[in-house]
Amino acid sequence: MSKSTEELKSLTTQIRRDILRMVHAVNSGHPGGSLGCTEYFTALYGKVMNYKLPFTMEGKNEDLFFLSNGHISPVFYSTLARFDFFPVAELATFRKLGTRLQGHPTTHDHLPGIRIASGSLGQGLSVAIGAALGKKLDGDTSLVYTLQGDGELQEGQNWEAFMYAAAKKVDNLIATIDYNGRQIDGDTDDVLDLGDLHAKMEAFGWTVLNEKNGNDLETVIAILERAKTETGKGKPVCILLHTEMGHGVDFMMGTHAWHGKAPSNEQLDNAFKQLYLEAPADY
Repeated sequence: MSKSTEELKSLTTQIRRDILRMVHAVNSGHPGGSLGCTEYFTALYGKVMNYKLPFTMEGKNEDLFFLSNGHISPVFYSTLARFDFFPVAELATFRKLGTRLQGHPTTHDHLPGIRIASGSLGQGLSVAIGAALGKKLDGDTSLVYTLQGDGELQEGQNWEAFMYAAAKKVDNLIATIDYNGRQIDGDTDDVLDLGDLHAKMEAFGWTVLNEKNGNDLETVIAILERAKTETGKGKPVCILLHTEMGHGVDFMMGTHAWHGKAPSNEQLDNAFKQLYLEAPADY
């Protein structure tokens, strides 16, 4: 059932609660980037992407999504559960031995919605390009979406993929870069400055859209819809989506410290007070 924008806004709050609860329960995981990308995932699955349930790995005649920065699995898992790919109750198994919700997504346990294992950074775009070319060969006009972190772009394989997609006119591909300016060891400007990423992507032959307000749901929906209008024109499309790591929880924002750290009991309670939503306390 299609949800209204107001319902989706409420869902972003619930997804943030899921993220924090999941990471807190096992004292491990990556809340910062997950919180920052909540609007992106909600927009993608709630309004923009054309997909079918029950999930099939082939994905014929439907849009596909590939998560490259797999450490933000909490937001991916919560989104999939909240959009009925698998039961919400399964979120309570996050990062536990023998379960389908590992710290980085895997495929061998056949969790619905997961198309690639994405523990190693830098590989998702290459896979997405292959899927997009496969759709072209099949005469399938559906689109392929992928998400990368900005720190992840320090992996060289991304730049080979950027060159290839443009050279081969993979114009059924929309790649979004989570441009939060932070990574595990600090700000990206300090670790390895990305320079003028907009100019670089254009020089590589991509159509580039730059969105400064990546934590406003309606804005994110609009930029993704605009990106769709740029497909089919001979160039792959890139969205530079400026987000805030830890968005929605004040003590997690403005720092890289919550890239991969779980909140304490007291911090979880503080965060939940900021993310109040009339919903059960459990999953």
